[in-house]
Amino acid sequence: MRYVILFLLIQASVVRAACSQGNRALDRGVRVGITYAPGTLPGLLILDGERGSFVDSVRAILQRDLDYSDLFELILLFGGDHLTSGPGQGSGPPASDGLPAVVNYQLYAALGAQFAVDVVSHGDSGVSVTLYDVLGETVRTELHIPNQEVGDAKFRTTVHSVADQVVLRAAGTPGIASSQVLFVRDGRLYRVDSDGANITEMATQGRVYSPVWHPDGLSFAYVNFPGDSRIRVASTEGGFGDPDIVVAPADGVQDFAPSFSPNGALMVFARASRTGTDIYSYDLADDCCLQRLTVGQFSDNLSPTYSPDGRQIAFVSTRAGQPQIYVMASEGTGQELFAPFDFGVTGSSFAPEWSPDGLNVAFHRDVEGSTQVFVMDVASRSVRQLTSAGRNEDPTWAPDGRHLAYVSSRAGSNQIWIIDIETGRIRQLTRMGKVRLPAWSSRQSGSVL
Repeated sequence: MRYVILFLLIQASVVRAACSQGNRALDRGVRVGITYAPGTLPGLLILDGERGSFVDSVRAILQRDLDYSDLFELILLFGGDHLTSGPGQGSGPPASDGLPAVVNYQLYAALGAQFAVDVVSHGDSGVSVTLYDVLGETVRTELHIPNQEVGDAKFRTTVHSVADQVVLRAAGTPGIASSQVLFVRDGRLYRVDSDGANITEMATQGRVYSPVWHPDGLSFAYVNFPGDSRIRVASTEGGFGDPDIVVAPADGVQDFAPSFSPNGALMVFARASRTGTDIYSYDLADDCCLQRLTVGQFSDNLSPTYSPDGRQIAFVSTRAGQPQIYVMASEGTGQELFAPFDFGVTGSSFAPEWSPDGLNVAFHRDVEGSTQVFVMDVASRSVRQLTSAGRNEDPTWAPDGRHLAYVSSRAGSNQIWIIDIETGRIRQLTRMGKVRLPAWSSRQSGSVL
């Protein structure tokens, strides 16, 4: 009887956050191919035991990262003696008093949890983050975070990395918390963490156009435009010195829209001249061998993006009239229409980007005078529209292949929003206005512990 009363008291303090009306916004503009049935995600219980500024900061960032993964239904447990003895229970890691904690798996299961996460302080040495497998009644992983300055960027990076590892051990795929998004505002380049925090201006020369991440997540390329039309590569940790100049253009041309090959050895980009715009490749590893991949003949070919295996390049071409999405082999052969369209009905298409898993290509397309984000299934070449509220453009993939960042005017000014293409859940990433050209990084090297 006492156990039933304890269950009722604790159950009354549980807040199911992942699907609550105040915390999960579903994009009312989502139309085709997006379905979501509440309660189908595995429950993940966030234990709220010890208090303190460092523990609270770790727990808050961890909770947000796990929520934004869209892989769990979060269950928040506030207060109460959540580590209690009972029949059939298992022992967990030591609590702050040094004694082994006894984990109440039966209670967690009764609350609907398949996993539980606890953050425990270990004094001056830092905190531990423990992931419990509730149904298996075992510890999946335990990670340590040393004491750091809470306001330091390194602290946030560490917690994001731990969150990615928790997602990996619970869901089988690493999270996206340690990735970042580049964007342009008023000609300046910024980066922001995947949770919308830690906005930082990047070291660049002149006004920035066409930013793109290197596959290592530690450097990026951009074009100084309007300016000297040089594609530059800079480190995320560099100062405001001169970055490396990758390709010095010939007289009378403008280079833009660079894209790295998956291994970072090659770069493709668009080069505009008086006769049109064409796509070129350049060997970064050998610093040579400029190769023309398209022959425009007074048409434009631009916005190249490599497939994850490096064998194909999707791009935009006006060869049939209005801009549409085409594809070719990485050496320029086999050029053909990629994303289907209805001539005279379907609007112009722009800004393709291949998903990291190679299954989809995202782009934006004109729809009745407004741009909207689309995704094409590569295998079937079927196209579905993801947005409809406001103007939405320039989609860019998260490293998990299920989240897209894009620029939207749905809130009045151009901001970056994120959509989970599996559930249709959206969230606003930036709140500084007039942003454009987002580019989502891969997971940073060494980010998953």
